[in-house]
Amino acid sequence: MSPAQSFLLFLILLGGAATALRLVSRTAPIVPYPVLLAAGGVLIGLIPGLGLPPIGPDLILLAFVPGLVFEASLSLHLDELKRRLLPVSLLATVGVLLTVLLIAGFAHYLLGLGWASGFLLGAIVAATDPIAVVGLLRQLGAPRGLEAILDGESLFNDGTGVAVFAAVLGTILTGHPSPVDAVERFLFVTGAGIAIGLGAGAAAVLFLRLVREAELEILITLVLAYGSYLAADLVHASGVVSVVSAGIVVARFGSRTGRLQGTQLHGFWNLLAFVLNAALFLIVGIALPTQHVLAIGWLVLGAYAIMLAARIIPVYALLAAADPRATAIPWRWRHMTFWGGIRGALSVALALSVAGYASVESNVSLLAYGMVVLSLLVQGALLVPVAELLRLRGKPVD
Repeated sequence: MSPAQSFLLFLILLGGAATALRLVSRTAPIVPYPVLLAAGGVLIGLIPGLGLPPIGPDLILLAFVPGLVFEASLSLHLDELKRRLLPVSLLATVGVLLTVLLIAGFAHYLLGLGWASGFLLGAIVAATDPIAVVGLLRQLGAPRGLEAILDGESLFNDGTGVAVFAAVLGTILTGHPSPVDAVERFLFVTGAGIAIGLGAGAAAVLFLRLVREAELEILITLVLAYGSYLAADLVHASGVVSVVSAGIVVARFGSRTGRLQGTQLHGFWNLLAFVLNAALFLIVGIALPTQHVLAIGWLVLGAYAIMLAARIIPVYALLAAADPRATAIPWRWRHMTFWGGIRGALSVALALSVAGYASVESNVSLLAYGMVVLSLLVQGALLVPVAELLRLRGKPVD
């Protein structure tokens, strides 16, 4: 079988598995669809002799992340996000930094990792990916404010998390890890990413003002999503931050003019996000180096427990600072924000990207990958019971 035929077989297998698991999810709605996809991917990856093509970080970061991040930016409820801006900002900035620090400290003292590896592990899994959580909350009719907090935190901490990761990895690869160097790198990758995204978004809005055809609007936003990511990546800035900035510029234009609401543009991006997510969660499971992860299974379990513990302080402390009396952010919202901090494909891509560096401990990539899969399978599988326990069910939102 030629490489092209193998790749086509891989795509057919992904499509067939995604379709079958979607049918299963309708008969078992207690388990979110992304969780079933990840579990199905793990099982597919265990089948001997499939000869699937290798899955690298570039495939995830270049083919999937820009489209998913842009769709999330475009779909933001900006008015609701403004009302929740303080907690979202705290979680996506201070929360990410606290998470990295706590995971680094726990990993160093409890797992025996070096400080540099501990910080790198924390940076890889700092960003949350609540696709399964937000989808479930919409099905249950949970409060839109809670959805805005989870969605906004995930979208913005994708950017800050990747920027912290780039800064930490960059300073490790110099051979002389330095907090000052890491801070300088963070400021550059973040600032340059924002500038590129805002510039690209403003240029796209100028074109959107001139056109009225849905096909052209779709093409413009497609070029914007992937072009802004590539432009930032080429200058070693944060592509994710760039796409987020560009997406918000377009979303603000759509909100102010009312032109992009309920149009074919949103329908296209919703469909694209569904397809990308289905393929991506399957890929996360398929690419799992199961034998290597099982060989350090106890370390992976310890690292996952550390990741959960490291989320407690940022969530409860920062949300208490944002709303001390728990009136705007009730306690049950805070509990779901804690439990809904699931890690996803972005963390997998970052984990895969460090696997080949000699200066990075080999266990870091495996630990991060195992933590992500456990997060999906454990927290994801229990989302419905937790939501029911917290009495978050309301009128379902389409």
